[in-house]
Amino acid sequence: MASIHTPRKGRINTDIMKQCLALCEHMLTDLEKARRPILKATKCSLDNSLYDHRVGYLTPGDKKVSTELNVSSVKRMSRSIFMLEILLRNLESGNVANKRELYYVSKGEIKHNPILKALDFADQDESDEVIDFICEMIEAYREELNCFANERGGQTYSQQLVVTETMSDGTQAVIDLSQLGTSPFQPKNRPQNLTLKAKKKIDFGIIIESEATANTLVANGFTKRHNSIVIGAGGVPSNGVRGWAKRIQDQLKIPLFFYGDLDAYTIQNIYRTLKAGSASSLIRNSDFSAPEVRFLGVLPEDIKKYDLNDYSVNEKDPSEARSLKKPKDALQNDPFFKDKRNRGLAEILEWLYKNKRRCEQQAYYAVAPRDPQIAEKIIVEKIKRGNFV
Repeated sequence: MASIHTPRKGRINTDIMKQCLALCEHMLTDLEKARRPILKATKCSLDNSLYDHRVGYLTPGDKKVSTELNVSSVKRMSRSIFMLEILLRNLESGNVANKRELYYVSKGEIKHNPILKALDFADQDESDEVIDFICEMIEAYREELNCFANERGGQTYSQQLVVTETMSDGTQAVIDLSQLGTSPFQPKNRPQNLTLKAKKKIDFGIIIESEATANTLVANGFTKRHNSIVIGAGGVPSNGVRGWAKRIQDQLKIPLFFYGDLDAYTIQNIYRTLKAGSASSLIRNSDFSAPEVRFLGVLPEDIKKYDLNDYSVNEKDPSEARSLKKPKDALQNDPFFKDKRNRGLAEILEWLYKNKRRCEQQAYYAVAPRDPQIAEKIIVEKIKRGNFV
């Protein structure tokens, strides 16, 4: 069993810079003493993922990825130090950049200094991989290195939620979501700068896989009839969506539910990532997962109860055949689904694998085609009756 994991806390710039300087000095000492420097990074993969229900999200094990200086690794190590210098320069000056911009900054450095030509990146994928390696090596978020992605926290609607954002210069902006009309609030990917307050008691929050379905519910009056928060996740949740859900969970202490398709992709890639994080971002999951969110549906029993239109999975189609293989792999290899506390979710995967069926979240609208509020009524009924996992 995994040990209890202590949530990481964001570090100040000087701590990160000291760590990076010590790393570089250690490499230099090794070279001066004719030793081969070795860079070690946390291995962010499923085979190094641990899950403990007391923690609630995937945490890294002890496995490391080691890069020792040799003929085949010299370029990777040199590129890592080269990019690290660019990142630290931004950190020192207070400037920010996204991965695309950092790629072009590196191209500019090489263009103006031909001696660096051997470090040139053929495409952005190569520079992105180096940035990720640096973050995994020093166990820092890329945002802590002033590298920001254009990720947003899901289209959010509420008549009761007020958000206060603290800016980098210390000033504050107050956003009352009820005053935004039909426009959603969509925080950027650093929700740790946000403080949340409810004007009236908020009964629950619902995170919806499809932004379009979330928009439909709100347009038809969902947030006016229910003291709630509605979030359109837009498929696989970005760090922004995950961090935003975490902020709502921790600050408002309200029940959170996820509503999406009944298929293996939704359960494994969308819901599990929202609830427990992902194997590829093990060092981030403490701040970018919402362990309290429950799976509202579509549930297998909903198909019979509401006579929903569902579909068979075509095993002859390569992509659909892979969707059948994924539940089996997850049940055997994913520590989240192997944990007995998540037995209900594992049973859904078993049902999907056995029955080879799937059902979309919009299927509720077929239950009463002349009632535009039918999906809302079913969702609220399921929440009241505890019909979720």
